[in-house]
Amino acid sequence: MSPVTACDVAVIGAGAAGLAAARQLRREGHNVVVFEKESQIGGIWVYNSATEPDPLGLDPTRPIIHSSLYSSLRTNLPRETMGFREYPFVAKKTGQRDLRRFPGHVEVLEYLKDYANEFGLSELVRFETEVSRVWRREGGKWEVRFRKRSGGDEDVDEDFDAVVVCNGHYTEPRIAYIPGVDRWPGKQIHSHNYRVPEPFQNKIVVLIGSSASAVDISREIASVANEVHIASWSNSNEESGTLPGYDNVWLRPMIESANEDGTISFPHGFKISADIILHCTGYKYHFPFLDTQGIVTVDENRVGPLYKHVFPPSLAPWLSFVGLPWKIAPFPQFELQCEWIAGILSGRISLPSQNEMMKDVEAFYDSLQASGVPKRYTHNMTGYQFEYNDWLATQCGAPKTEEWRKKIYHATSLNRKARPETYREEWEDEDLVLQAYQDFAKQVSCKQVS
Repeated sequence: MSPVTACDVAVIGAGAAGLAAARQLRREGHNVVVFEKESQIGGIWVYNSATEPDPLGLDPTRPIIHSSLYSSLRTNLPRETMGFREYPFVAKKTGQRDLRRFPGHVEVLEYLKDYANEFGLSELVRFETEVSRVWRREGGKWEVRFRKRSGGDEDVDEDFDAVVVCNGHYTEPRIAYIPGVDRWPGKQIHSHNYRVPEPFQNKIVVLIGSSASAVDISREIASVANEVHIASWSNSNEESGTLPGYDNVWLRPMIESANEDGTISFPHGFKISADIILHCTGYKYHFPFLDTQGIVTVDENRVGPLYKHVFPPSLAPWLSFVGLPWKIAPFPQFELQCEWIAGILSGRISLPSQNEMMKDVEAFYDSLQASGVPKRYTHNMTGYQFEYNDWLATQCGAPKTEEWRKKIYHATSLNRKARPETYREEWEDEDLVLQAYQDFAKQVSCKQVS
């Protein structure tokens, strides 16, 4: 084994990915500084009732609200499969904690605070410190320019051996293209700026999307709106019926156009008058602070070129990204990505040559294209997250994903489809939950398991 090197590493963001990075980097012996523009840890999991003045989030000069949480949000994964591998997300019977298996967002933030406290991570974080630019100097060091949000407006530059980008990807809205919408007189909003259903009282709402947030929000606003029409490419091209269990929610094919008279047109000449279009259409990767001289780009929501979704080959290992993949259980994957990054920076784990990494990236992109996968789905890990996680674990010399974790994830996916209204309260994988808690009981850091 080659001698272990300690690096000075900047981590951008103190959400779940940034905390995992801080934990694994310090554990490996690196010197870590985490830059966090807000006043507390948690990133996306810090609820903010405020919304942005531009409800679609298109104005680049708008004041940014980082969080996209809505008030009623609950996890769509059970806590056993969601938690970090070394610090299980078990229900704590102390204080006002949320004991549900699919808890609300407040409980997730409390869990992240527990994780930070367990490993002493907050002392590594510079709060209320916004990074405005990250770039590589000629000598190879990375420069981070930042300013304290409260202490005047003076920029400070500090150099580091490496930078780990953990700024999340649920803040910059992606908007559906709707012909004629510029002349449509109604209101548009992206789910990034949705918090509570009351503003939709007695309205006719067209909601675009079919993701987790679309499912939750459509049902929530149906309790106050006159009508909710869910428009999605995944709905059939025929005029569809009502959503089972609702008499004021309709499934529609994708919108054809929005019209000056206030109507929305669907295929086959069907029209409705609508007050609001609500875009539940996802987000864009956005790194406004990062200057790589064009080496790393975001092209149709593909961040690339990246080896294994983490390292740009020509800048590896000194620049890395954590948490880009989606359709996954995020926290355990963050943990493994960060352990891999930390081990590579120390010299304990080797990367292939730049040329070999680039060939791997090109082969991956070619395989997506050959399979007809759109570029914007480059980081969608549906169907292979555990294969990827286990590859990372092998690189790190760490245990592969527990079988119960994989099975719970798959059982929940099936249950969510079968019982979209009640999967958070009804399930049939208690035997797997028991296996999970038997595993948790063996973990030293999980003190709350009796």
